[in-house]
Amino acid sequence: MKLARRIARWTLVLAVIAAAGITALWTASRPSQPDAFYEPPAQKPGEPGALLRSEPYTKELPAGARGWRILYTTRRGNSSAVASAVVVTSTQPTSAMRPVIAWAHGTTGIVPGCAPSVTSPFANVPAMDKIVAENWVYVATDYPGLGTAGGHAYLVGEDAARAVLDAIRATRRLEGLSLDNRAVVWGHSQGGNSALWTGIRAEDYAPDVNIAGVAALAPASDLPSLLKASQGTMFGKIVSSYLMTAYAAAYPEIDVKAYVSARMRPFVSDIATRCVGGWPTMVSVLETKLLPAAGIFTRDPASGPLGDRLRQNTPATGIATPVLIAQGGDDDLVPTSLQYRYVAARCAAGQPIDYRLYPGRDHGSLVAGNAALDADLVAWTRDRFAGAPDTPNCPR
Repeated sequence: MKLARRIARWTLVLAVIAAAGITALWTASRPSQPDAFYEPPAQKPGEPGALLRSEPYTKELPAGARGWRILYTTRRGNSSAVASAVVVTSTQPTSAMRPVIAWAHGTTGIVPGCAPSVTSPFANVPAMDKIVAENWVYVATDYPGLGTAGGHAYLVGEDAARAVLDAIRATRRLEGLSLDNRAVVWGHSQGGNSALWTGIRAEDYAPDVNIAGVAALAPASDLPSLLKASQGTMFGKIVSSYLMTAYAAAYPEIDVKAYVSARMRPFVSDIATRCVGGWPTMVSVLETKLLPAAGIFTRDPASGPLGDRLRQNTPATGIATPVLIAQGGDDDLVPTSLQYRYVAARCAAGQPIDYRLYPGRDHGSLVAGNAALDADLVAWTRDRFAGAPDTPNCPR
């Protein structure tokens, strides 16, 4: 009996220790809160693109570069909003006006602490050293709700486009930095969707910004098809949790309960509070193992109000500037077949596209350490700044 009681007691002790360890790990996996820089002043200008605050930024800067982080005004839905961004350029002096690379980042999360300027500002940014060497100005919005308060409207194309364009406008107001009117937008994954939407909305929303080209790298293009194709994968479950949470917050007609079961909603809600990147992602990965193999949805996500909003945020409107779409041949998140169909459909609708496939590259390695993409992207961008003729190669 004594032995049995001793075993029971140690079993309880070990269970308590394990529970405490799991709780500590879960708590530590939460992103930290951004510092006071991201809090907007009580009185701020109403017009979009106003520079509210700036300060030097040195985190992970490439060699030969100087940087700032900025806080600026933009639009979110029908309301004014505040967003943050990182600005980088060469330390080399020049009397020339510098053109802009406006970077739209891929998925990092949907809560303020997941802003790239807070976590890892240049993760998955292609050709960063070449941007500096070319004496271009790099402007990378965090998007509203990342860094700043309010929650991020994940894959809401209009909001992202405005944030990209207003970041360029705000950067023009930085002292000691002279920008000319030309900008080329680069974006990856979620940011590829944002880049395409920036091309769609630029002429109407920001006619003062001359968008000379849009380069979308593995873009989240046909949203209903992409969500359905990836929902059963590990990362697809994380993305679905972000999107379901963000769309329910952005669109009153979307009810999480109509698409996600009561048993799954706590996991979906918890995943949505965590960032992508670093060891905390593993906590989300472990939680995805508790979700159904087919994904989080109990109803076709392409149906009903969610499906309507996914179609609304698919960039399927004309872009009046050269467009490059780059795709990895082994992409497991944005399947090459779906991207090809999107490109073919846009070309058939009269949109010229320079489509480039990179065999052997998956979703991340398309932009991480891909010398071929870096060289192509820089050469293509030089041509856009020089006003050279576009070279579309639509599928036939």
